[in-house]
Amino acid sequence: MSNPGASDTTPIRSISQLAELLAQGCKPRDAWRIGTEHEKFGFMRPEAVVGDAAPQAGGAAYATPPYTPNGIETLLRNLHKSEPDDWTSVLDDGRIIGLKGQGEAAGAAISLEPAGQFELSGAPLRTLHDTAEELSNHFDAVRPLARKLGLGFAPLGFHPTATRADQPWMPKTRYGIMRDYMPKVGTMGLDMMQRTCTVQVNLDFGSEQDMVRKMQVSMALQPVATALFANSPFVEGKPNNFLSNRARVWTDTDNARSGMPPCVFEKDFGFERYVEWALDVPMYFIMRDGKMRNVAGRSFRAWMKGERQDGLEDVTPTMGDFEDHLTTAFPDVRLKQFLEMRGADAGSPEMMMALPALWTGLLYDDSALEAAWELVRARPWEDYVKLRELVPMMGLDTPWGEGTVRDLAAHMLSISMDGLQNRDMVDEQSQTSEWVYLAPLTALAAGAPTQAEHWLERYYGPWMGDASRIFLESEI
Repeated sequence: MSNPGASDTTPIRSISQLAELLAQGCKPRDAWRIGTEHEKFGFMRPEAVVGDAAPQAGGAAYATPPYTPNGIETLLRNLHKSEPDDWTSVLDDGRIIGLKGQGEAAGAAISLEPAGQFELSGAPLRTLHDTAEELSNHFDAVRPLARKLGLGFAPLGFHPTATRADQPWMPKTRYGIMRDYMPKVGTMGLDMMQRTCTVQVNLDFGSEQDMVRKMQVSMALQPVATALFANSPFVEGKPNNFLSNRARVWTDTDNARSGMPPCVFEKDFGFERYVEWALDVPMYFIMRDGKMRNVAGRSFRAWMKGERQDGLEDVTPTMGDFEDHLTTAFPDVRLKQFLEMRGADAGSPEMMMALPALWTGLLYDDSALEAAWELVRARPWEDYVKLRELVPMMGLDTPWGEGTVRDLAAHMLSISMDGLQNRDMVDEQSQTSEWVYLAPLTALAAGAPTQAEHWLERYYGPWMGDASRIFLESEI
């Protein structure tokens, strides 16, 4: 998540002006890129809290590390020191809350989610092979520095053991605003902030028509990704009958800004229609004079019309304000100047790569995109909306037609495989094609257990009911 700044001070004069901002994302095919983002939970490794090596950041084994002392802040500073040519510090009121890539890391960023979940927002890269190298380099850089502090990282969809009260808060002004506002609009917003992690891929479009087709296909099929990547079966140390508790949380976080907006499936959907929807998403903040101003719950549309609202009396909306506002909308597929796929739990490195592979194959080849569209349009949109409600609990076994979502996933994967083969992006060193990254998903479609089902087998088997065993077994 980038640091907001309302950098474009151009006054807003019309909705078409805002639509043009989104349209500026249209790119020729040879400029299409793949940007992968992933989050992971920090935890105190057991050896860091017992014996002569203890303590570093302090706390109990597997507890979430604090911001400071010797916690996430120190890790960020040490990463900056170890690779000064690659990173510059991002500050919030003088405190380091992220790193911005430069040099060889240009286009990438490292940021903190509300409870210190550590996120890499990858650079826009040409191939999935480049993405795999980026992920590997990130893990190799973070792992030794984290170990020196007694920290580990586990990529899971929902924190398996911590209560909300156990989780720290990172010193980001934006999160303070959201923390106060979330309980007013849903029952699980604070859970989303403090106890979830995801993996996303950001993909480009060539025109408004291309954006519409890609958004409709990916929005409809996002619940299938939720089922494939389900990796959050525990809450506070116990199974809670959901395979993706992260996805369940999103069903009652803040429905005015999340989910599957109906406008996406309407005949007139396009840049302007999305802008119209976004204008009615309640605001969180604006930036003025380098400071974030709390305007949570205010209406951007009313602000544009000049209607008086508390906190907005002395300012007029700018294009930068709207860009910031777009980052506060959380639909399952988010439109900015690219498309963000947001339906998956964080997972193993292999699954981190499978997520961008799945969507790149489906959306970046014309014949694959057309096949995916034919697959999607065979059922009414309402069926996919209903599917979103069911898959957090039932996963790939959710009924679909005369079969299950596993059957739908198999069809989806076959199309994606063809799309990646048609791209024909072969790694020069390994001589492998991009479709190899789909292997974990192909196994799932053939009947293998999901990550969540695997952890449940461990819980009821060798772990003997100790969910904390998941940390070291899932550690990157």
